[in-house]
Amino acid sequence: MCGIAGWIDWERDLRHERHVLQAMADALTHRGPDAEGAWVSARAGLVHRRLIVVDPEGGTQPMVRKKGDQTYVLVYNGELYNTAELQQALTARGHRLFTRSDTEALLVSYLEWGPACVERLNGIFAFAIWDVAREELFLARDRLGVKPLFFAQRGSSFVFASELKGLLAHPAVEPVIDAEGLAEIFVMGPSRTPGHGVFRQVRELKPGWQMIVSRHRIVERPYWQLESAPHPDDFPTTVARVRDLVQDAVERQLVSDVPLCTLLSGGLDSSAITAFAARALTRDGRGPLHTWSIDYVDNDRYFRPTAFQPNPDAPWVARVANALGTVHHAVLLDTSELVSALQDAVVARDLPGMADVDASLLLFSKAIKEKATVGLSGECADEVFGGYPWFYREEARNAGTFPWMRNLAARIRLFSKELVDLVQPEVYLARRYQEALDEVPRLPGEPPADAKVRELFYLNLTRWMPTLLDRKDRMSMAAGLELRVPFCDHRLVEYLWNVPWAMKFYRQREKGLLRHALEGILPADVLWRKKSPYPKTHHPLYWEAVKQWTLSVLEDPESPLRPFLNTAAVREWANQDSSAPDLPLFGQLMGRPQFFAYLAQVDHWMRTYNVRVL
Repeated sequence: MCGIAGWIDWERDLRHERHVLQAMADALTHRGPDAEGAWVSARAGLVHRRLIVVDPEGGTQPMVRKKGDQTYVLVYNGELYNTAELQQALTARGHRLFTRSDTEALLVSYLEWGPACVERLNGIFAFAIWDVAREELFLARDRLGVKPLFFAQRGSSFVFASELKGLLAHPAVEPVIDAEGLAEIFVMGPSRTPGHGVFRQVRELKPGWQMIVSRHRIVERPYWQLESAPHPDDFPTTVARVRDLVQDAVERQLVSDVPLCTLLSGGLDSSAITAFAARALTRDGRGPLHTWSIDYVDNDRYFRPTAFQPNPDAPWVARVANALGTVHHAVLLDTSELVSALQDAVVARDLPGMADVDASLLLFSKAIKEKATVGLSGECADEVFGGYPWFYREEARNAGTFPWMRNLAARIRLFSKELVDLVQPEVYLARRYQEALDEVPRLPGEPPADAKVRELFYLNLTRWMPTLLDRKDRMSMAAGLELRVPFCDHRLVEYLWNVPWAMKFYRQREKGLLRHALEGILPADVLWRKKSPYPKTHHPLYWEAVKQWTLSVLEDPESPLRPFLNTAAVREWANQDSSAPDLPLFGQLMGRPQFFAYLAQVDHWMRTYNVRVL
């Protein structure tokens, strides 16, 4: 994994602007602590920060390649899992390859197939290729949006970067937000609208999209979309196909020249990845597999089971690690370091995020990085297979909005009248929800109940899953750790998209299809363990710390957050009895403690980034 950035300008000679390009690269050092590079001409400057994972000598960037008398320059962030197949196809077409790197395979693929090369890629990526002769820039992002790519146009300049901080290092891109940006922060929260960069006139290239930038035009278009069709396979065939796809996705993603591990919670998803990875590494003589888990000081003392989190992870982690024979490492976080990391998490994401769920992953990633550079994670199986309660609860299915946003009214009570009048939260959310529904690829003649489930899957894949992928990328890359997500393999997503809900909900259990496909791979008790989310702290000191932090913000007349809050309502909610029911406000992961932390993060973000509101 790496960090990329660039600047195209039709009026300024960029050979005199190396200091700006260097600043953009420096802002992304955490993404690529191992090496840096730059390529600059009069019209284009491309910079790169490298995290070395495969072929240390052969993957240097920016990478330059000629085709006849034409020159092409590539900067690339990501990992291709079908490099060997690409190399074989390119060699058969007469190309000579000099390295083992996926970087060279990607650049030569572009030389051979042009923009259509993206359709041949299996992996996670965001890249830019400058055509020197045509003075044209080509950009593309992977199908599910695992790797980020932001951009902005300012006059004759076009700038792009892996993260918002890379863009903000350019003097033409200022930390300004308008009413729509405020709506993204306070209404949408961590689940940003696809393509929205929050800052004014800053955008993110959407997942599965490509872009061409030249002197006279900027063209964006999708190269990949979900397609609805009748599912052709019976249940036994579907089970076998799912098992093969998951196993192949995991094994492909074990490519690495540096230490590799898996993240293990003892749940179905991470255990499945760990099982396939452990088998493959042992078979190839690369074992044993190292696994990592996270927990919190005194969580065993304060944990209270809920319908969404029925039991703690620790006993299950030990069960799976012992059964699979992994070398396990447990990371234990205390409350004080978790609270402190809330601020670091804002800088890692460049935006307020998922509170302690972000902060804990940042600390977890830093601990893993001490012994490994690559990890595989079970993220996104719930979106692909239908693991969340809202998939099978009627009130959630029929909520008439994003199922994780059903409690908007409770949040609006905490907003100032000025903010409500400016952003019109209900109107904004309804518009974004309708936009998402309008995108759903319908299946003609599908029964209404099945069509509703299809809508839910689309909302989860395109609106909720990017929230988790943003978190995964920013928190891990802030530590220089590459996390891969096998359940985001596009072949698996494409196949599951058309599998009927009756199969996915096999035995009336969430992810029942996946459970059945993994029989014989995992112990039976692990296989049918009820879903439990990413672990969060239950320590009352965490709630007390974020509550006091937020209340101190309300007392500060210089706070940039205060004008947007109904301070009396926030104080009232803060002083409710600790035994009062916890009200999820951004999905099941963000209850009262997490939302107070989110408010404090907004304040810290506005101060740290000198955010100006129009």
